[in-house]
Amino acid sequence: MKLVSIENYPGKNFEVLGLVRGTVVESKNIGRDFMAGMKTLVGGEIVGYTEMLNEARAIATKRMVDDAEALGADAIIGVRFGSSAIMQGAAEVLAYGTAIRFLD
Repeated sequence: MKLVSIENYPGKNFEVLGLVRGTVVESKNIGRDFMAGMKTLVGGEIVGYTEMLNEARAIATKRMVDDAEALGADAIIGVRFGSSAIMQGAAEVLAYGTAIRFLD
């Protein structure tokens, strides 16, 4: 599955199949939370949270691709990611775009 952030697919004619999306809600765990608290004392990247968000983006992307494959898509254009806090200690990650099928 081709994923692009641009709104068109250069050199290809295609039909639009529709909006596709994938979401996941991830929560912190005590180990990550403790280490993050310690890191705030000295500064720098909080690797545990970075890893958590990378995992969440990967899961959301896979769910979006699964949604597109169910429509028979060849690619997803206009891919975007969003995130928001759902509650204290939990965040939603959303991946979305437009599923397309190549005509030629």
